[in-house]
Amino acid sequence: MKFPLMRNNILREDLDAVIEHLKQDDPILTHGANVRAFEAEWSEWLGVKHSVFVNSGASANLLTMAILKIHHPKGGEVIVPPLTWVSDIASVLQNGFKPVFADIDPRTLAMDPAQILRKINGKTRAVFLTYVQGFDGLTDDLLDELKQRDIPLIEDVCESHGATHNGKKLGSFGWISNFSFYYAHHMSTIEGGMICTNDPEVCQQARMLRSHGMVREASDPAVRKAYQSANPELNPDFIFAFPAYNARNTEIGGIMGRSQLKRLDSTVKRRTENLLRFLKKIDPGKYRTDFKLEGSSNYAFNLILKHSDDDLVLRVMRKMHDSGVEFRRGSSGGGNQIRQPYLKDIVPDGHYLEFPETEHVHFYGFYIGNFPDLKDEEVDELCSILNSV
Repeated sequence: MKFPLMRNNILREDLDAVIEHLKQDDPILTHGANVRAFEAEWSEWLGVKHSVFVNSGASANLLTMAILKIHHPKGGEVIVPPLTWVSDIASVLQNGFKPVFADIDPRTLAMDPAQILRKINGKTRAVFLTYVQGFDGLTDDLLDELKQRDIPLIEDVCESHGATHNGKKLGSFGWISNFSFYYAHHMSTIEGGMICTNDPEVCQQARMLRSHGMVREASDPAVRKAYQSANPELNPDFIFAFPAYNARNTEIGGIMGRSQLKRLDSTVKRRTENLLRFLKKIDPGKYRTDFKLEGSSNYAFNLILKHSDDDLVLRVMRKMHDSGVEFRRGSSGGGNQIRQPYLKDIVPDGHYLEFPETEHVHFYGFYIGNFPDLKDEEVDELCSILNSV
């Protein structure tokens, strides 16, 4: 593939760091000191008080919704985007909440703030906002309204490491934020994710939920003591506070994360430079170029037809296939999640038609690989291929 979705996200220096650890006489492989160090370093980079390293971004979603369930055991509604990864909506369903959808803003591909606010009612328990493809989907008005209405914001930043709003990193605004370190993302721990928060109670709940609900995993002695005092008949090493999961990561993941974090800022800078060049060179008569670029941290080049054109979209796909351009149709998560079979008995028939902006991306949108070692001349060639259709 001449133009893959990702290239060289794991470098020799990352592998060497892992090898040095494995050279020890008795190396620890399950989570330990490097996991804790990575959590602390990530918190400092992001600008939050607490981070909990898990085995995937999907697990970060799952545990976050489990925490929301602790706070709202009778359930309720969570406002979610139709353009997102499946685990965002699946985690809502798995924890007994009802997903309520809001259409996207075409300039950010995130939920339109005005539509979010229209969907809030007395049953709303949270807004689960996905920052799609590195764009800043926040507005000051949305933040102010959510604060005024006492609705927690949960941020999915899995595709948008290093993106900012008003100069502050996305993932540091909400009650909880989730990150993914899957191979194709801005940085990788092979598989991995992070739950981030400034709420100390959330941090302790996440630590316990990550490891079978075990109280001994709480880092706050007061939390452990409270459970032990309330359950004197139980072995203090085996008190399970919640019916939870095993979502731990490993020391190898922690080492990879610490190594990759050192160059994350430079990766973000280069990806953004690539995006700006791509948007400058691409034909604005055929493709959308009017994205919100301030604060963006590009995950992939968005190729979205300016107008609905069934003939053009087929020619674009054929051209990309013939030219060795790897792509994903429908952008994030394959397009409109409301069309997926797992939601068949959850939403009304034809509900997807109520989200025209997402529908346009579903049929006429793609993403194409962007990565740090993509050369200027490669971006130019890619744009020439796409413009020739």
